[in-house]
Amino acid sequence: MEHDWMERAATRAEDRLRQAGIALTLGGEPTYVPLDPQGAEWSVAADGPTKLPVARAMARAIQRRTWPGSTLIYCSGKRYEGEVNPRWALRLVTGLDGRPIAPWPVPHGQGQPLAAAEAKAWLKALGQTLGVPLQRRRLRDPLDPQRQVWAVPLTWEQEQWCSSPWPLPRPLRQLTLAPGPAGLRLPLEHFPGDVPCQLLTLEIDSQGWGLFLPPLERRPTEQLLQAISGLARQPVTGSPLAPPEFSGLLPVDADEGWQVLGLAADPGVLEINLPVCAGWSNYRHWIRLLDGAAAEVGLRSWKARGDGDQEGTGGGNHLLWGGPSLERHPFFSRPAWLVGVLRYFQHHPSLGYLFCGAGVGPASQAPRPDEALGSLFDLELAYCFLERLGSGDQRQLIGETLRHLHADRSGNNHRCEISLDKFWNPGTPAGCLGLIEFRALETLPDPDWTAAIALLWSSLAAMLLSPERRPAGLRPWGAALHDRLLLPSALWHDLELVLADLEQAGLPLSAEPFRAIWHWRFPALLEWHGQDPGERLTLLPALEPWPLICDTPREGGFTSRFVDASLQRFEVQCSAAFRRRHQLLLNGRPLPLADGPLAVRYRQHRLYPCLHPGIDPQLPLVLQLLEPGASAGEAPATVLAQWRLESAAAGWQQEGLGRLQGPPGRPWQPLEAGLCTVDLRQESEPGL
Repeated sequence: MEHDWMERAATRAEDRLRQAGIALTLGGEPTYVPLDPQGAEWSVAADGPTKLPVARAMARAIQRRTWPGSTLIYCSGKRYEGEVNPRWALRLVTGLDGRPIAPWPVPHGQGQPLAAAEAKAWLKALGQTLGVPLQRRRLRDPLDPQRQVWAVPLTWEQEQWCSSPWPLPRPLRQLTLAPGPAGLRLPLEHFPGDVPCQLLTLEIDSQGWGLFLPPLERRPTEQLLQAISGLARQPVTGSPLAPPEFSGLLPVDADEGWQVLGLAADPGVLEINLPVCAGWSNYRHWIRLLDGAAAEVGLRSWKARGDGDQEGTGGGNHLLWGGPSLERHPFFSRPAWLVGVLRYFQHHPSLGYLFCGAGVGPASQAPRPDEALGSLFDLELAYCFLERLGSGDQRQLIGETLRHLHADRSGNNHRCEISLDKFWNPGTPAGCLGLIEFRALETLPDPDWTAAIALLWSSLAAMLLSPERRPAGLRPWGAALHDRLLLPSALWHDLELVLADLEQAGLPLSAEPFRAIWHWRFPALLEWHGQDPGERLTLLPALEPWPLICDTPREGGFTSRFVDASLQRFEVQCSAAFRRRHQLLLNGRPLPLADGPLAVRYRQHRLYPCLHPGIDPQLPLVLQLLEPGASAGEAPATVLAQWRLESAAAGWQQEGLGRLQGPPGRPWQPLEAGLCTVDLRQESEPGL
């Protein structure tokens, strides 16, 4: 694919933003899975025995490609109800200019780890470098008696280092039984109350050596890392030291002087948190780089389905908008622009449905605000209010107004198509970052597809700077949102309208990558072409919003929500020439072919728990194509083609031809007038 057009399009969009005094930053959270996923950590669980090693390998591959000499730190990540321990997160950090904070003189994989016999001498040398005698405390590890652990109280006060003794009775000198690095297992309930609870922890075992950094601000943390790497240049051990495994908490002011890339454990996937990207070109650079690093360590951005086709990882690929700083944030003083973006996305369902994964609708990880609320009144009221605000700093009012409306039906404002839970919410950790998170995006197999979507988003931001291009109000989609607008044909038509708007605004984009994504999302299930020109029949998979069901008790509590994923839907596409000449029967009953779209919903298997457990699956499905001129009300009639669907994995299989054995049954019809989906479950309940 020729990519020069993408660079030109990005320049047009960013020039328009720049002329308005706007610097719009990008971020992302692509997710990856192994080539051969094995273990619960690659299906439903957040962590497992294989995930941390492959995350470390991925981090090293990234280091070699872009940040040589950067520092890798193991951090305690998010904690969720029902999970015993916090999830881990790796942070790869370097300076804002790309130069390492404290480069290690020996490459990873070379040098000798610090030996237990050399620990005291090394700590003494570190104290001399810092200008303070270090007060160490030896601790036992009940989980591994061979591990050697020293805890060193170490604080930074009044521009100098301080170390205090830890008077701990001998029976209490041991780590807790929790897993993880020693720095997370210290008996801190017995630490002196009049001393800052900040400790450097050194541990040595058969696997090597590690250091848990005390929780400090960024500048003293930099000094400490530089002192530690300096000792490797002049080792007290007489031989070059291998780099340790660093652990600790990232300084709260890290983003003021560091670039940070994160690798996090998430259910079924390894999630990568990109550093802040100053523009689209930098974002594309990272997406391409990650694709190469993932391939090196046996990861990829898609997984194989049972039928042989590809699908996304299932972990998402959220795109984030922000600003270069809170002082220069582009949306804080432009609430009407933000509302214009939100209205436009509500008008164009393709932006929320075409680039996401299989889970859509109210029970998904990224429901639209109008799906969750069920009414447009409060949403319209809020948008109108924000549009009338002045141009001053309105971050608090924007955040407090929208965070209650951009949420799912349970009130979770992280689960939303356009989430503002990290925009300005002082009541939550990391809630005041000024971030707008687009969550209805899936990780794709081609990094340039992902870059094209980000380019589409940036172009829309530039277009919607013009008030005349913003929708005047919200659109009441009603039942069509989950009926017609989840079909492949409707999604592509809607995206064509978006591309036409950009063309008219002087921000043209090529349709080629988006058409390729559409074909990847909706590969043909069945295709038939008649002998006469123009006779065409195609079946495409369609999206289906799976209903949420009640919580089901499980070990560990409720860390995920249950949906009934037994429903599937496909779209029937046929040309006008086909409709003029042919009849199509499904399970012996005519399908209502017409000029408009047509879809079929069926239950492919029975799950437990599920919605309507008494309704049997509708498989097998038998599709019959009648000879030209035959009437569906007549029999016998020649069957030109017949296909059977026994399971989604097996796909539609063509069968032998023959004649109808009797007259067709009554025609299938949608449940309601004006809808286009035939629901086969109504066959089980004839009164519907």
